[in-house]
Amino acid sequence: MMTNRYYSTTYPSPVGLLTLASDGDNLAGLWLAGQKYHGGTIPEARIEKTSEKTSEKSGIPVFTAVKRWLDRYFAGKKPAISELPLAPIGGAFRQDVWAILCEIPYGEVITYGGIAQKMAAKMNKESMSSQAVGGAVGHNPISIIIPCHRVVGSNGSLTGYAGGISTKVTLLELEGVDMSSLFVPKKGTAL
Repeated sequence: MMTNRYYSTTYPSPVGLLTLASDGDNLAGLWLAGQKYHGGTIPEARIEKTSEKTSEKSGIPVFTAVKRWLDRYFAGKKPAISELPLAPIGGAFRQDVWAILCEIPYGEVITYGGIAQKMAAKMNKESMSSQAVGGAVGHNPISIIIPCHRVVGSNGSLTGYAGGISTKVTLLELEGVDMSSLFVPKKGTAL
């Protein structure tokens, strides 16, 4: 049973208010307002909300580091994911998928099938379900920093972003992704 206490704060961003969660040392969550699975990996009863002043006084410098990282990201810089101590909560399969997400270069995209191929190789399997990968990508608890917005359908469909398609488009455009072969689907589960 989880006994850790988690802390949260907010960050006003160009894509809406973000909620950050920390175990005191590491970033454990970053969710967009209204995001599907918002806070899903951390029970609400375990989260203590903090203000900017409180988090600095109580020794949660990770919030300051994350906010500075986000400032640079939204200013069009390319901060490295490795600059931040991340501790997303999830099983081994999800952790492996999230590690692959962290390898996607800024300004580039990969398909769910591409991630499935990497996972199959890692697990010494002939193939891997893109749907299983999609479930892990969709449950990424550290949006933006673990860049699940860089994952697209094999046909160029901008689907599968828990923060909403318009946010996904905004983030990809911010990163300078070539959007010419990408499109918003007419219908789907992530619209």
